[in-house]
Amino acid sequence: MSKKPVIVYGASGYTGRLVAEALRNYQIPFIAAGRNKARVEEAMGLVPGIETADYEVVEVNHDLDSLVELFSGAQVVCNTVGPFLYFGPLVVEACAKARVHYLDTTGENTFIEDTAKDFGDEFEAAGKVYAPCTAYMYTPLEIAALIVLETPGIDTLEAICSPTGTPTFGSTQSIFSMFQTAERAFYLENNQRVIWPAAKGYETPVPDRPQALLAHPWGGGALPLYFEHDPRVINCRQLTAFTNRELMEQVTAMQQMYEAEIKPLPEAEQQKKLAEIGESMQPGMPPRENALIHRNIDAVYGRGSTHTAACVIRSVNPYQMTGIIQAATANYLMGGRQLTAGFTSACQAVGYRELLGQIQNFGLCQVETN
Repeated sequence: MSKKPVIVYGASGYTGRLVAEALRNYQIPFIAAGRNKARVEEAMGLVPGIETADYEVVEVNHDLDSLVELFSGAQVVCNTVGPFLYFGPLVVEACAKARVHYLDTTGENTFIEDTAKDFGDEFEAAGKVYAPCTAYMYTPLEIAALIVLETPGIDTLEAICSPTGTPTFGSTQSIFSMFQTAERAFYLENNQRVIWPAAKGYETPVPDRPQALLAHPWGGGALPLYFEHDPRVINCRQLTAFTNRELMEQVTAMQQMYEAEIKPLPEAEQQKKLAEIGESMQPGMPPRENALIHRNIDAVYGRGSTHTAACVIRSVNPYQMTGIIQAATANYLMGGRQLTAGFTSACQAVGYRELLGQIQNFGLCQVETN
């Protein structure tokens, strides 16, 4: 019997469950994999409609040989195991060796850059995609940016992602791992990288909000990385502003504390301290999203010497949207709609208008342009 085409690695987590649910919606057979079979089985039991899905649960050790064996024969791996800075490189390497497409939900730019440098050529040589940041904080924002760039003459992008609610436990852990690599969080100015000042927030206007929100570079964001070598773009900045101001103030204060008290410690001790902080801020599994509560705004403003353009994408249930984006990208890749290979984004790999259409098919977003 042939192996199921998609593997969800980290299926016991909140995002992994939602990726599994989306694959079920697309009727794509999958393997739900993790280090603890009982936990994965429990998580799958919470997926709505899972009884109609074609899937199996597999327990696997987090080591290279075990992962290569599991991934070999599949077509796409959806990796949701974070913090990616710590756990991601091994999964990327295993996918490169197994010659399968790789998608994940990271926003950790240092991890992305380092693994793209180490394994991007292997993916390209195999004709496979290495597409990190296939998730709600990054893909819709890139869709908005690419829509803005449809206007000739735009060379500057200002982007803001503004979710309601709070990050999941895994996302919170990833936030704090970014503190360790803040010296590499950058934006683009006149085709040059400029490092964001550490531990600083920015009062930023956001559509539909009467008052400015406190925003944070959040590791620098994916857009400056993806557009760094795009000849259309010379300036690009990306910020994140959760509507929960207390959360944003906590993140800024925690980074200030990291710079003063934790950064001087040995790396292993840093990781331990940051994990403890993350645990205290978001313990346990969050409840299923509610469209009346969990909303998101992705806004990109473009300008040139004589032109301006803007795109705002208003969406609901952002983590559910992450699952849809992952499943839709996997579906396109399996179906042969692949526009490039190697290190890329989901938008560049399968088409940004195509992914937007899939998100809209599930009633999760509306687009406004001007």
